Amino acid sequence: MPSYAGMPTWYAASANPAPQRPVLQGAHRATVCVIGAGFTGLSVALELAERGIDTIVLESERVGWGASGRNGGQLINGYSRGLDVLEARHGPAVARELGKVALEGAAIIRERVGKYGIACDLVDGGLGVALTAKQMRGLEEEAKVWAAHGHKTIAVLDREGLRAHVQSDRYVGGILDPLRGHFHPLNYLLGEAAAFEALGGRLFEHSQVLRVDEAGPRPRVTTAQGEVVAETLVVCGNAYLGKTMPRLSGQIMPVSSQIVTTEPLGDLAAQLLPSDACVEDANYILDYFRRTADGRLLYGGGIVYGGQDPASVEAKIRPGLVKTFPQLKDVKLDFAWSGTFAMTLSRMPQIGRLSPNVYYSHGDSGHGVTTTQLLGRLLAEAIGGQHARFDVFGNLPHLPFPGGQRLRAPLSTLGSLWYTLRDRLGV
Repeated sequence: MPSYAGMPTWYAASANPAPQRPVLQGAHRATVCVIGAGFTGLSVALELAERGIDTIVLESERVGWGASGRNGGQLINGYSRGLDVLEARHGPAVARELGKVALEGAAIIRERVGKYGIACDLVDGGLGVALTAKQMRGLEEEAKVWAAHGHKTIAVLDREGLRAHVQSDRYVGGILDPLRGHFHPLNYLLGEAAAFEALGGRLFEHSQVLRVDEAGPRPRVTTAQGEVVAETLVVCGNAYLGKTMPRLSGQIMPVSSQIVTTEPLGDLAAQLLPSDACVEDANYILDYFRRTADGRLLYGGGIVYGGQDPASVEAKIRPGLVKTFPQLKDVKLDFAWSGTFAMTLSRMPQIGRLSPNVYYSHGDSGHGVTTTQLLGRLLAEAIGGQHARFDVFGNLPHLPFPGGQRLRAPLSTLGSLWYTLRDRLGV
């Protein structure tokens, strides 16, 4: 039986063997307690363990149960907003600092895969593709912006050049970034968790945090059967934090995205995506896809503001799949699932402190695969007394959603409809 039986994803069905971690019981002490065993939580926990810092991680379900173990598995460098947009918002000095670290998240993934021998099907190379001439101009400009920040390996491809990577008539061109890539995110997380424990870290599953007491010099975290008292607390619950800490959950909006995987396609998978690069299009509500190690096509897209799952994931995703690859119109879909990520109003991650010894990070807004690895390292640096890089993100403004929690989803939906209409009209 798969080690993640009950999690309805291809990732769970193909997960590496993993132990059931214990439930937190009784009273524990640690130097650092981390809430959440997803990308951010395990990234910071592993960084701390490598520094010899006694760390406990609490997970309400299992390692990677949330969006970290359900996403498209694409390593996309940068942020949900381009460096040119960030320069216009925050000035050239801030944009330069953000640009310096924009490639570090993907580098951390590659570093850990090699260092700890993590079997997660890591493949280098990724594409951004355009459906219209306007989108193509935008991708060309994106390549120039990256080059201005020192990343000069992005290649611009016309329609014919793109066909060496994507056998679809839907796109007019694209950009190829060798520093993008794709992997099996759940297996990566399981590898990180094993490395963390091998270094002495303690990880507890099925240990939902019910209460956090920030009063006094040491935060106290309470679960149904136990508690942890730590010198420092790091909150990495993201969209799955719930109402545990209202000061944080009110800053973000849960958003669901949907993914399907086909039945194994045999040689057809390699024919459709000859170079095995992952792909995302340039629409506002974008589609993304890639090959899997067992010869399937994994295809995702569509979002639902507020985090609700659609009535049918297949009905939401199959039309885009068929538009991209008409030869798959009758293909069987073996898996279909949703995952929920956290979005901020600025579309930039929020990282900061609620008090001198309570840190948090959330809201990667759809670019969490690589950004979380970077932010985990910055959190560990800050806990160790090095705040310079942490403060680059911590000083970015954290903007509330207009209308508060009640209106954030409908207002965002209205905005997305406008941008979706512009995508369709090509304006």
